[in-house]
Amino acid sequence: MQPDRKDLAPGLSISRILTGLWQVADQERDGKQMDPVTGAVSLAEYAKAGFDTFDMADHYGSAELITGEMLNRWNGETRPRAFTKWCPEPGPMTPEIVRAGVQDRLDRLGVGRVDLLQFHWWSFEHPAWLDALHEMTKLRAEGLIGEIGVTNFDAAHLDLALADGIPLVSNQVSFSLIDRRAAGRLAETCRKHDVQLLAYGTLCGGFLSDRWLGKREPDTIADWSRSKYLRFINTAGGWDVLQTILRAAGGIARKHGVSISNVATRWVLEHAHVAGVIVGARLGENQHRDDNLKLFQFELDADDHEMLDRAFATSVPIPGDCGDEYREPPFLTASGDLSHHLASMPTELEAVDDPEVPGRARVFSGSLWEPIAGYCRALRDGDRIVVSGTTATHGVDRTVALDDAGAQTTYILDKIAASVRALGGDPKDILRTRMYLRGDEDVEAAARAHGFRFTTNPPANTTFLVGNLIGDFRVEIEAEAVISGKFQP
Repeated sequence: MQPDRKDLAPGLSISRILTGLWQVADQERDGKQMDPVTGAVSLAEYAKAGFDTFDMADHYGSAELITGEMLNRWNGETRPRAFTKWCPEPGPMTPEIVRAGVQDRLDRLGVGRVDLLQFHWWSFEHPAWLDALHEMTKLRAEGLIGEIGVTNFDAAHLDLALADGIPLVSNQVSFSLIDRRAAGRLAETCRKHDVQLLAYGTLCGGFLSDRWLGKREPDTIADWSRSKYLRFINTAGGWDVLQTILRAAGGIARKHGVSISNVATRWVLEHAHVAGVIVGARLGENQHRDDNLKLFQFELDADDHEMLDRAFATSVPIPGDCGDEYREPPFLTASGDLSHHLASMPTELEAVDDPEVPGRARVFSGSLWEPIAGYCRALRDGDRIVVSGTTATHGVDRTVALDDAGAQTTYILDKIAASVRALGGDPKDILRTRMYLRGDEDVEAAARAHGFRFTTNPPANTTFLVGNLIGDFRVEIEAEAVISGKFQP
């Protein structure tokens, strides 16, 4: 028996259990690189058993090199699939920078084309992520990339990327019995655009398993993965909540003659918008291939779902949307912040002090009209920040997401947030927004995008139907903020 398969895109058939290689980085924490040949032999064993789809990233230690060695040695009929990620620091994404990032993936894998290249971006307030994805689209047309995916994108920005013409096929996000965010708004976006999810964290670093049922919370955590997912567990309500969910999953597991891990993974896999689940492998150590195959020998029934739903009701939903753990506090990462990923969070916008008025500063976004009409993007005077009417202008004069008011609203609010932050404020300091819309047909989409951004700390708002806007814009938004200091580090 082998794992079930699914088409992620035309011509791209994958195992529904992908083998994740993030633990290579953990295995190499002492600075000693794993032997590529030994690692390649382990990967080949997975591939021959039908687990022939491998997921890695540029920062997963030597995972790309090991996979490249496996591909070079492969003599089977069907070549295994190698998915990797490019996770650059925020900054300008010129064609040269993007091509270099992609070429590095090709060189490390030893291939002429990456089957699926997944892009991660740390802060949507820095708009260069769209430049990167458009350049990746060009490289896809050249044949260097098979398909393009993203990782840790929330529903709003996945929708924005697709509305701006990026041909995405997948989004890789956390999804588990503890972290159920991907079953919400993101699921609707996936159905709307026919994009599929690749789910990681389905076992919460191994905590969703028989091993932890009835056990006390560990005093210390030895590896990055468990450190990260213990933060998720604590945010969801703590160890008692985990035990409640484990007991429910344990009862279902006994009923079907499988493991708790099988139940946890099967729950994720049965969501229609999930193409596959990523199960981590510690090469040369524990292998659970036989147990994972049991995923395809049973299905959860209505009683099973009811039992799990009762357990879920005791938990606290993980806040925000998918990917927020890398962009908003509480940072549900291995260290509780981004220190093990980034030294700092660069911004595109810089404040310019007014030489004549102490305490006054401005930011400029580089829009074509700012110097022509003589205005700035935003101005700070004392603790007050006012933001000019802002449209979905990318760079000098490109309109983002033509004919999509919701996507334009998302982009505009990112630009406004970046302006406020550059002037020393926090987006949570925004007290008022005014939205100007082209027509009735734009009201709901723009309102929902605004509501999604301001789920917490909602400002006062007024929305106007103006009948027309300059150029191709569907939406224009202005804002006011007062710096409280409450949200400053």
